[in-house]
Amino acid sequence: MTRSIVIVLCVLNLFLSACTGDKAKELLETAEFEERQMNLPHAKQLYEDLVRLYPSSKEADTARTRLAQLNTKP
Repeated sequence: MTRSIVIVLCVLNLFLSACTGDKAKELLETAEFEERQMNLPHAKQLYEDLVRLYPSSKEADTARTRLAQLNTKP
């Protein structure tokens, strides 16, 4: 009985910790993935969304840098 309660609590803890993710970080990771896949229009859109939605985040600073670099490429 005690063991099953511990297991349930562990699963619940994992579930709750996954739900509290940092959205700006997730958006940046998705944009970087799209860029690596050479889907540059989508990557740019995601970077722009990140800057618009989370302008004061450190991820937005990274997104601004990536946008500047992508916009200077031929």
